[in-house]
Amino acid sequence: MTFGVIAGEMGRRGHSVAVYRPRRSDLPDAGAHAGFRQVPMPGLPIPGYPLLRMGLPAGGRLRRAWSAERPDLVHVATEGPLGLSAIKAARALGIPVTSSFHTNFHAYTRHYKISLLRNVALGWLRYVHNLTLRTFVPTADLGGELSLLGFANISVMSRGVDTRQFRPQRRSHALRSDWNAAPDDPVVIHVGRMAPEKNYPLLLRAYAAMAKANPRCRFVLAGEGPLKRSLMRDHPECVFAGFFSRDEIGRYYASADIYVHASLTETFGNVLTEAMASGLAAVGFDYAAARIFIRDGVSGLTAPAGDPEALIAAAVRLATDPALRSRLRISGRAAVEAQSWEKVIARFEGDLEEIAGVLRAPPGAAAVLV
Repeated sequence: MTFGVIAGEMGRRGHSVAVYRPRRSDLPDAGAHAGFRQVPMPGLPIPGYPLLRMGLPAGGRLRRAWSAERPDLVHVATEGPLGLSAIKAARALGIPVTSSFHTNFHAYTRHYKISLLRNVALGWLRYVHNLTLRTFVPTADLGGELSLLGFANISVMSRGVDTRQFRPQRRSHALRSDWNAAPDDPVVIHVGRMAPEKNYPLLLRAYAAMAKANPRCRFVLAGEGPLKRSLMRDHPECVFAGFFSRDEIGRYYASADIYVHASLTETFGNVLTEAMASGLAAVGFDYAAARIFIRDGVSGLTAPAGDPEALIAAAVRLATDPALRSRLRISGRAAVEAQSWEKVIARFEGDLEEIAGVLRAPPGAAAVLV
């Protein structure tokens, strides 16, 4: 999602952008996006998560393509085999190359019961990123953590939120009716991958406590992933809304009232700022996006990271205190209104121009995202 926004905005600003990504039959045609060119590459389904695909090494193909049409800069967004081959191809051709740290893959090892591989995963991530001239991270806190772990040349590229796409005015009474929610029933929504790293056991414990405290609560889960089948089987009390486009999901956010963010593995947590922009009363652990945008009790509620009981207690407060919900829905929106993608990408653009040695990038300056 992040780099879809960035690639489109960079194209709108006059840059020539090509996105190299694994081929997928369920995505629109490679030429469907007006803001950038897509180059589908060979890939394989990720074991245990076939909805996602891993790009295969393509160093020879990339060197030939970039020798024929040399980009000003290569930026790698995923640290897999395709990303590493892109870094090595760029370095071999003397093309500046940067990277982004989007996902705490080393933290995922615990959720996929391969904790013994944590240090291997961390070593791989460090190796890949340290081959690039700069690694962009979404928060200063994460940058500090990675620096202590041996990552070099860290810069912050925050995340924006589209406050036109995500706004309270998109609330749909018809959609709430589909969820069997009366006008005053609190609807709790969760948006994201249905995968182990999202901490669904805690999320559903919070939902159970909220329902016990206020039986009028309704629970909606939007997304797909490897856990969906078991979640649907074990939690018939929840509405499983499926996967929606970025535009359509804004209507789902706005039609709910509460967002509970239980994950502890995020590098940022775009869903939290999208929920706040949509006018939801939000609660999450005090790290990443929540630490930046939520003042506890003012623009949302937070719990100390790693204190699940505190998170559950805060979620119950939102379920049982309509005055608090109403106040936080307004102040939460206000807290993220200034966090536009345009400002975030303008700073990122300036950083890339500096690294590429382009003081004032002319229209048509070429960048590659992998």
